[in-house]
Amino acid sequence: MCNQSYSKLREINFDDYKERQVPIGISNRHVHVSQADLEKLFGEGYELTPKKDLSQPGQFACEECVDVVGPKGTIERVRILGPVRPETQVELAQTDARKIGVNAALRESGVLDGTEGCKLVGPKGEIELEKGCIVAHLHIHFHTDEAAKMGIKDHQVLTVLVRGQKNVLFCDVIARVGDKMKLDFHLDTDEANAALVGPGAVGIILD
Repeated sequence: MCNQSYSKLREINFDDYKERQVPIGISNRHVHVSQADLEKLFGEGYELTPKKDLSQPGQFACEECVDVVGPKGTIERVRILGPVRPETQVELAQTDARKIGVNAALRESGVLDGTEGCKLVGPKGEIELEKGCIVAHLHIHFHTDEAAKMGIKDHQVLTVLVRGQKNVLFCDVIARVGDKMKLDFHLDTDEANAALVGPGAVGIILD
């Protein structure tokens, strides 16, 4: 399917794929923190303050933000997402990573060995991460029931057509299936801008 000509892609009728449509969530740069690192940045015993629920059940954007510092610059007020995780992770678009001089590896969330680090600066302290800066690999979250209905298995590799103001075919999209997940195709800001898509956009799973 990734070898289809552009003219063929333009002929695809999204209405023919109603049962294989996926909503698109645009993910801005953000940070996940461990409890230990949270306390280094914000103080002993500190707890995250939920600001807004996210598309995935149990996950939320926080009031707390940190500065992300690389060899070439700083991105100020990068939002933390909760809840806390076992390891601290910084998810950037490639544009962000280049701006601050970090070679962020393309990785699945949580796969951090061999990645570059950066500095995080909070109101009560700062930390030097030895690893954890990534560009998130393209992925779709599926609840177990949604995946079964579509015949999709965890970590299956998918091809997704997104029609914004442009037609963009995303290949090598990883399916992430779980009982605590909800159907959502995550694009970072660079990927969303490439297709000129905005809130409410959908993609279709072609194969």
